[in-house]
Amino acid sequence: MPRSAHPLRHAVPTFLLAGFCFISLDATAKWLLVRGHPLLLVVWARFAGQMLFATPFAWHRAGHAFWRTDRLGLQLVRSTLLPATTFCFYLALRYLPLAEGSAIMLLTPIVIVALSGPLLGERPNRWRWITAIAGFVGILIILRPGSAVFHPAAAFLVAAAVFNALYQILTRKLVDEDVSTTLFYSGVVGTLGFTIALPWSLTGVLPHSRDTGLLLLLGVLAGLGHGLMIRAFTWAPASMLTPFTYLQTMWAIGYGYLLFSQFPDGGSAVGMLVIVASGVVLAWTEHRRGRVP
Repeated sequence: MPRSAHPLRHAVPTFLLAGFCFISLDATAKWLLVRGHPLLLVVWARFAGQMLFATPFAWHRAGHAFWRTDRLGLQLVRSTLLPATTFCFYLALRYLPLAEGSAIMLLTPIVIVALSGPLLGERPNRWRWITAIAGFVGILIILRPGSAVFHPAAAFLVAAAVFNALYQILTRKLVDEDVSTTLFYSGVVGTLGFTIALPWSLTGVLPHSRDTGLLLLLGVLAGLGHGLMIRAFTWAPASMLTPFTYLQTMWAIGYGYLLFSQFPDGGSAVGMLVIVASGVVLAWTEHRRGRVP
């Protein structure tokens, strides 16, 4: 697909919508976890549901050969990073507030900016570095001793952020592949892996029937979110888009308050404000540089 002459006009709204899907996915997963559902069941439902959502879409878009790829190894490596990200993040969400946990995951743009040069051949400009570093400072404020996320589970969030950064970088390296093919592989590896592990985690525990719809919703949100993210990366570089992930913090705060009666304390609110401000500054500087007409 040819790139737009003004990539941010299409890429940023698409990327932000993908982010909203992901925050909704995380909130739904945390709701299921705090209601006592096994971790592996929730992760499995997220990937199995994505497969149910993505496979018909891929078949319709690319035909019966939708699974064929010229870069199978890269697809499999990328798709292994996604289950690793999800497992670590959901494990941490069992113990940590949604808003603060999601904010720590915003280490991802910093890792991407750092690695986009050696791995993608992109050269992040000065403002991308400044906003990425500012976001990191905000995360350090959130992680300060005595905060709600100063907990051993925060280590799993850091691991998830690194896995997620590598996943997004490899997504960028696959922009020449059909979106539907990449979306299919995003779900198939996690589905197969967690299906094998699932029987050992249930031990006779079955999901509440009233939560079945939420388990299905996990897959719909995951499939839609990843499809939008892949599309956004075909329009703009990874180092340009990923700092806009900082804006997801506001959605996470809203979900945390409405669903779990959790609201960031003063220190965490300052850290989140720094993170959001860095994303806004990036958007403004990119606009001034003439990237958005």
